[in-house]
Amino acid sequence: MSASSYARVLDEATKLSPEEQRLLVGVLTAKLEQAKDNGAARPRWEDYAGSAPYPLCSEDAQEWVTRTRRESDEVRVVR
Repeated sequence: MSASSYARVLDEATKLSPEEQRLLVGVLTAKLEQAKDNGAARPRWEDYAGSAPYPLCSEDAQEWVTRTRRESDEVRVVR
């Protein structure tokens, strides 16, 4: 919005009754809150990549994969 548009809107708003000004403020506030909620971006996984200490939970990733595969195989043993 240009400065002249802002000045024009402000001038028109001062001509409103106090009740109309409160209504205008309420509508504008609601629009701002809605815009804030819609504009809040969800965090991306890239924002957190590399932030955990290595090794996480005191276990190397490859050791975890090997262990969980072995445990899974043990459960699936045909009896």
